[in-house]
Amino acid sequence: MADTATTASAAAAASAANASSDAPPFQLGKPRFQQTSFYGRFRHFLDIIDPRTLFVTERRLREAVQLLEDYKHGTLRPGVTNEQLWSAQKIKQAILHPDTNEKIFMPFRMSGYIPFGTPIVVGLLLPNQTLASTVFWQWLNQSHNACVNYANRNATKPSPVSKFIQGYLGAVISAVSIAVGLNVLVQKANKFTPATRLLIQRFVPFPAVASANICNVVLMRYGELEEGIDVLDSDGNLVGSSKIAARHALLETALTRVVLPMPILVLPPIVMSMLEKTSLLQARPRLLLPVQSLVCLAAFGLALPLAISLFPQMSEIETSQLEPEIAQATSSRTVVYNKGLKVSCLRTPRPAP
Repeated sequence: MADTATTASAAAAASAANASSDAPPFQLGKPRFQQTSFYGRFRHFLDIIDPRTLFVTERRLREAVQLLEDYKHGTLRPGVTNEQLWSAQKIKQAILHPDTNEKIFMPFRMSGYIPFGTPIVVGLLLPNQTLASTVFWQWLNQSHNACVNYANRNATKPSPVSKFIQGYLGAVISAVSIAVGLNVLVQKANKFTPATRLLIQRFVPFPAVASANICNVVLMRYGELEEGIDVLDSDGNLVGSSKIAARHALLETALTRVVLPMPILVLPPIVMSMLEKTSLLQARPRLLLPVQSLVCLAAFGLALPLAISLFPQMSEIETSQLEPEIAQATSSRTVVYNKGLKVSCLRTPRPAP
């Protein structure tokens, strides 16, 4: 009761100082932007992957954490704005794990995903790949994803490390096998001209990464098919655990994991195939790699949050499609369920303990 009262008083003090502010009222542990619209989800994910938080100093981090603690305990100093509180929460969530409160290693933070992942994407899309380079870049990509997954795991319900290793090995094997297999098939396709073979080879990373994503989802979440997942009514009340909803969630997540890499691994090859025909790059071939890096960075930084924002995190299903005991447990015509992480590295912030 005391914590509730102090938090309420802190909220009242903050709202009084924010009468003229454009920022929405601050909510501890909640997303700043509404998740029910595409625009809200887009702004939310832009905040999550904002690379500027990589340069936050230790002192600024301590100040942000202290400000949120003051808000939580109702001891905010006068004049603190909603904007300052949202900024403090953004900094804390970008650097500290929400469950363990420990600092996440910089390359494995959400905000580091694009800066540290872009060189890997550039490597995946390099032309004239050898067998060794294909294996290396696919392995490095899946290793980076695995480290990001583990660093940002849900620590409130810890999963055995063996499950992460199983998902990692499955993703690496499937990605490398498909990438190498498709490259060999393209090289043996005598009907294609060398230029056509080169163009097709540039699109090989997409099916390899997409198949690895599906494999990872299945290996990491197959247990949900046996245990079921929680379904909620329109008021957010728990109705029960459904295996049918788990099957839907798994299929939807697998589908989104196939769609999400498309702008990153499909757009750059298309753009580069056009840019390479320009007189500038034909006269200066040394510019090819820097230009490709910029194209990959642009696709990664803009297309990824756009693609992620297309898919709401919560899905709706009619109770008539679920188990009889679920349909009998609620008067609602439909229930909702959490699909799980749409992209392995981007989690929705959880409330602070």
